[in-house]
Amino acid sequence: MSEKTVAAISTPQGEGGISVIRISGDDAISIADLCFKGVSGKKLSSLKGYEAAFGEVFSNDEKIDDAVALVFREPKSYTGENVVELSVHGGRMAAQKTLSTVLKAGAVPAQNGEFTKRAFLNGKLDLSEAESVMELISAKNNTALRLSLAAKDGKISREIDVITERLLETAANLAAYSDYPDEDIEGLNFENFSNLLNDCSNKLKRMLDTFDSSKTIREGIDCAIVGRPNVGKSTLMNLLSGFERSIVTDVAGTTRDVIENTVCIADITLNLADTAGIRQTDDLVENLGVSLAQKRMNTAALVLAVFDGSSALTEDDISLINCLDKRITVIIINKNDLGINIDKSVFEGFCCVEISAKEDESIDCLKEAIVEITQTAKISESDAVLISERQRNCADRAYNAVLEALDTLKSGFTLDAVGICVDDAISSLLELTGKRVTNEVCDEVFRRFCVGK
Repeated sequence: MSEKTVAAISTPQGEGGISVIRISGDDAISIADLCFKGVSGKKLSSLKGYEAAFGEVFSNDEKIDDAVALVFREPKSYTGENVVELSVHGGRMAAQKTLSTVLKAGAVPAQNGEFTKRAFLNGKLDLSEAESVMELISAKNNTALRLSLAAKDGKISREIDVITERLLETAANLAAYSDYPDEDIEGLNFENFSNLLNDCSNKLKRMLDTFDSSKTIREGIDCAIVGRPNVGKSTLMNLLSGFERSIVTDVAGTTRDVIENTVCIADITLNLADTAGIRQTDDLVENLGVSLAQKRMNTAALVLAVFDGSSALTEDDISLINCLDKRITVIIINKNDLGINIDKSVFEGFCCVEISAKEDESIDCLKEAIVEITQTAKISESDAVLISERQRNCADRAYNAVLEALDTLKSGFTLDAVGICVDDAISSLLELTGKRVTNEVCDEVFRRFCVGK
């Protein structure tokens, strides 16, 4: 239990239905009693956990606002401590004055993520579950929401615990075999050791293989729409946006700056950038736009390269194709409603779709292409999906340690050497769930949380 009682506004500040001021710590209820008068006349200290009271928040004799006080008694609260949540009317002044009153009554300001950190320290959440809280808050689409919720409910923790138990079993068997090499004990043989380690490596590899795809789903992907002038880039931007985001004309070079928008396509968040047509030009302003387009293409994680399918390839088209080598690219052959006259053989090896950006129906095949090339389809909600770079790093270290254990076993080294590798893998997995973690790692995890959570 932490010594200090902390408080913070736990809802976004601004106009809204309610604002919630959360107080957590040993003295949470007594501090709230100094700021809240219930209409029933009862003190909050007389309430059992999971009870609410209606009344007023006041400072000295000044009423601040009507309020509802929710009382949670330790350990049955979010933080595992005594908690009071004061709900006042939404708005900056009411919330700020209520928080100031609570702080004057003896609480101290909560730091970033302090409530969730206390939940972790008090055993209400493990570290992977705690990390999922921020992912849950920042989820940008349905799949990201479901993955974050699964992590919050312990999906990652359960899978890591299974792997850890298998490794602990292996470590125990290795120790027993080393101590009693001449005893005929069932299961204590090299084949069994190898099977246990292979099972663990396969499970870890599956988790690592889905990380990049899950990151795309959770964080979105920077996507540049490129092509020479008048191939339909802005029309495509408008199609994906669902409204007229970019100006569309028949005049080449209409788009000279980068037009941006964020859209959700097949549960993938795309940070779109409609760029100037890439071509050789003497126009100073347009040339600046072309330069910006090329920079966006070079830094984008996904490129939507648009070509006019109704006409033959130009030198500008060929130059663009040469720049796309080794980039994650969807080739979009546009204007198929006018007939296809382009040489499609130059796009061999690329993910390629034919559309008419003027027709809403075209978005379906484009969605399929984006899902295919970003490999998000291989994410299953039944999988334990890693949701942070910290988790990926821990799992990667554990995976490499298991592989090293297998190599050491096959090479005929002593079982003590194999055991050291297995112990390294176990340590990495215990760090992932927070069962064995340094204060520095813990502080870094919660530093990126918002105040109030």
